[in-house]
Amino acid sequence: MAEMQVEDKGKKGKKPKQKKHATRVDLTPMVDLGFLLITFFMLTTSMLKPQTMEISVPSKDKVQEEDQNKVKASQAITVLLGKEDKLYYFFGTEENGVDPELIETDYSSEGIRKMLIQKNYEVMKQVEELKADKAKKKVSEEDYTKKLAEYRASKTAPIIMIKATDESNYKNLVDILDEMQICNIGRYAIVDITPYDLGLIEKKAKPAI
Repeated sequence: MAEMQVEDKGKKGKKPKQKKHATRVDLTPMVDLGFLLITFFMLTTSMLKPQTMEISVPSKDKVQEEDQNKVKASQAITVLLGKEDKLYYFFGTEENGVDPELIETDYSSEGIRKMLIQKNYEVMKQVEELKADKAKKKVSEEDYTKKLAEYRASKTAPIIMIKATDESNYKNLVDILDEMQICNIGRYAIVDITPYDLGLIEKKAKPAI
C-alpha cells in the first residue's frame, strides 16, 4: 500500500497542511509478466543432458563352447583394484607354474592411462583419424559411430579384465571405467576376483627379504 501526499494551501498566513490519500497499486499485470518470463526461459534454455557410459553386458543367448571367444594370453591385461586407492595390473596369465609380474600403478595420466595407450596405440591412432574426418564432415554421424565401434572391437586391441577387491570402493571402479573410455578400450569386462589374484596382491605387499 503506497501513500500520496497532497498539499493543502490553507488560509493565508497559515502553514499549509499535508493531506495523505491512500492509493492502491494493482500488481496483477506483474504476475502475468512473471509467467511470460518463466515460459521464455523454459523454451530458450538448453536442459542439461545426463552423461551416461555405455557398458557391454553379456548376451542371454546360449553360445556353444567352441564358438566362445577365448582370451589370448598376449592380449590379456588384468587390472586389480586394491584398498586405499591402490591399483595393480599384470599381462597374460600364469604359464608353466610361473606367476606373471604384478605391477603397481595409480589412476593418473602417467599411470594406468599411459600403459593402456601404449597397448592400444593402433586403435587410438585410428580413432583420432576418424575424429578428424568427422570434424571435416568427411563421415556422417552414423558412419562415425559404426566405425568407432569396429575400431574399438578390433582383434588386435587388448582385452582388459577388471577385478575389484572387497577393500576397493565405488569411486575406484568409476575411475577405471573412465580410463576405458578415454583410452578407447572396446573389449573389457568386470570379473570376480579370484584367490589367485588376491595371492598376487599379498605377495606384492610383503617386503622383500
